[in-house]
Amino acid sequence: MSTADRRATLRETLIKLARARIAAEGTSALKARDLAKAAGCSVGSIYNVFGDMHDLVMAVNGQTFAALGSHVTEAVTAAETGDPTARMVVMAEAYLDYAAQHPLLWRALFDVPITAESDLPEWYLAALDDLLAIIDTPLREVFPDLPDAEIRLRTRALFSAVHGIVLLGIEDRISGVPDDSLSDMIRFILSSATGRNVI
Repeated sequence: MSTADRRATLRETLIKLARARIAAEGTSALKARDLAKAAGCSVGSIYNVFGDMHDLVMAVNGQTFAALGSHVTEAVTAAETGDPTARMVVMAEAYLDYAAQHPLLWRALFDVPITAESDLPEWYLAALDDLLAIIDTPLREVFPDLPDAEIRLRTRALFSAVHGIVLLGIEDRISGVPDDSLSDMIRFILSSATGRNVI
């Protein structure tokens, strides 16, 4: 096996181990020494593959974005509804479902400090864009005359609103609501934003 192949294999092993650890205990439990022991490599080998632990978490998050996108897409396909607002409700409920099933992996998407100045890799930005593009499609049907930039702005606004509902619900914050009311809140937000009643 070539050096490049060994490096690629170690990379995949580290991502798999890190993903499992994050899923079980969260990002705070991810330690280089423990990871190296589980992977059967040195701590230095980890940093030969990833610049730092932040880069490793980003790699795990890239996979989580992809899994979340697939989960949402599959839910919409199964719903077989032509109404764009109804499809957005299905998407939002699938987002809630994924977060409820994988709370620590989902939370890790937002645990990594990211600012406008962050040097994010292109593949990570592409994964995020793919997720937002799923929402763009039905929103463009509701507002066909809006330019793409305005559609994306509204997509981000709706994503932020739904994310806030999900976050408060999953974390049982005092300002949240019971689990069985989360879907009602999501429907209210999306119905209000699109002017189409799906409550």
